[in-house]
Amino acid sequence: MSQPILDGMPRRLYGATPTRLNTWLDCPRRYRFTYLDRPPPPKGPPWAHNTLGAVVHNALAGWWRLPRPARTPERAGSLVDEYWLSEGFRDADQAALWRQRAREMVVGYVAGLDPDDEPRGVERTVGLIHGGTSLTGRIDRVDQRGDDLVIVDYKTGRHVLTTDDARSSLALAVYAAAAARTLRTPCRRVELHHLPSGTVIAWEHDERTLRRHLDRADGIAAECARADAAFKAGQAGDDLFPPRPSSLCGWCDFVQHCPEGRAAVPARASWAGLESA
Repeated sequence: MSQPILDGMPRRLYGATPTRLNTWLDCPRRYRFTYLDRPPPPKGPPWAHNTLGAVVHNALAGWWRLPRPARTPERAGSLVDEYWLSEGFRDADQAALWRQRAREMVVGYVAGLDPDDEPRGVERTVGLIHGGTSLTGRIDRVDQRGDDLVIVDYKTGRHVLTTDDARSSLALAVYAAAAARTLRTPCRRVELHHLPSGTVIAWEHDERTLRRHLDRADGIAAECARADAAFKAGQAGDDLFPPRPSSLCGWCDFVQHCPEGRAAVPARASWAGLESA
């Protein structure tokens, strides 16, 4: 039997990632399906846009891990081919089209990089403790620019990004604070590199804005901890894990198990997240 928590005692340290916290904010029911139910409900078919994003991320990470002489745009394109998967696409023709587009995105992006500018980290896991929460995350790339670090997050979606996306991102702020703590180097700048458009959206945090994000993350984690404890105690009803119907339901892996989600939006094909082609 677990020990009761006495008033005034600090809560047990809770481990979380930004993804876990954002899942709770988006929909407590999806949170339960994803992190608590064992086994979890079966997911729907894979999404083509997720496949595309994974291939591009893997190709760019693989490129930075190559010996310096091999870091060429042409090699980056071949890495897309090596990592390519066809999951979620409508058919072989659509998969072939997006394979070529992925190659063009990666080759064009890499052509603008300096292969000698070695990152401090690629797919680097970082972490810190804030309040009662142990926060961890894996960063696409950490650059060293002068005396400071910069967080680089690759994006492959079709939607145009704005400065507000970088400024308001809980994940990017956590990455910046955690990278500074893990690598013992100041880190305040976060960047979204949108490969389809070739644009870079940046935001420069300060101590105040980073702390505000970390305090918010700690508050969300406290809610998650209480929900997790209630679930383990046998409470899993909609009062604790209510559905939160929205446009996001159309992209939920578990929408087939959620009547409210199915009623919120029409069913989407697994390739609906791609630009029409």
